[in-house]
Amino acid sequence: MNKKENMHIKPTVSVITPVYNAEEFIKETIESVLNQTYEDYEYLLIDDCSTDNSADIVQSYAEQDHRVKYIKLKENSGAAVARNTGLENAKGRFIAFIDSDDVWYPKKLEKQLRFMKENEEAFTYTKYEHISEYGQVGAAPNFPERLNYSGLLKNTAIACSTVVIDRQVIGDFRMPLVRKGQDTATWLKILRNHDYAYLVDEVLNQYRGREGSLSSDKVGALKRTWNTYRNIEKLSLHKALYYFGFYIWNALKRRI
Repeated sequence: MNKKENMHIKPTVSVITPVYNAEEFIKETIESVLNQTYEDYEYLLIDDCSTDNSADIVQSYAEQDHRVKYIKLKENSGAAVARNTGLENAKGRFIAFIDSDDVWYPKKLEKQLRFMKENEEAFTYTKYEHISEYGQVGAAPNFPERLNYSGLLKNTAIACSTVVIDRQVIGDFRMPLVRKGQDTATWLKILRNHDYAYLVDEVLNQYRGREGSLSSDKVGALKRTWNTYRNIEKLSLHKALYYFGFYIWNALKRRI
């Protein structure tokens, strides 16, 4: 069955990417999804009112491959709203995320889904390696084999672009409507009711750090994590300080 003949069959996986002024790297991101060895997916790209050439780039891919879906928000609303719009339109049993400047290795979905099915796990993440805006690849950080709610408070090691979630087990979910840190807040929300997220012990992603990006703003990361503890998870000051100490220690270890 070719891609056109498969158009009306419900996909197994829905891949979601929020897009905002991403023209520099979005082609590489899209190509990394379209080059997956596992092909039974739809790819939802949600344009958060980009002012650059991102929309034209995404739409050109949508014209070539029916699996690529372009959705434009009515107003600039942030990554949480963009991802939630993707979740509302997603048809797949499994949800995967990839940010608009990150890259998947070709067997990412194939290997991750195989792991989930063989081990009957509903929430997984993978190892990743850092890549700079100039294409320089760094070593992969260390990752825990599994994380529960308490473990994730201590070690926010789950990168959004590495996650796959089985909605048939976890159920439907949405991200908190905060501008920053909504992905970790979502994993915490899921892990309140689900025992563990499990690591697929292989580097299957490239996570891009850019000068001036949210991920490169270390002070901003500290503020986001503290805000998650106190204002989203509603931890007491004592508990927040306890987990914050572990968070800083584990963040430092990932860079050693």
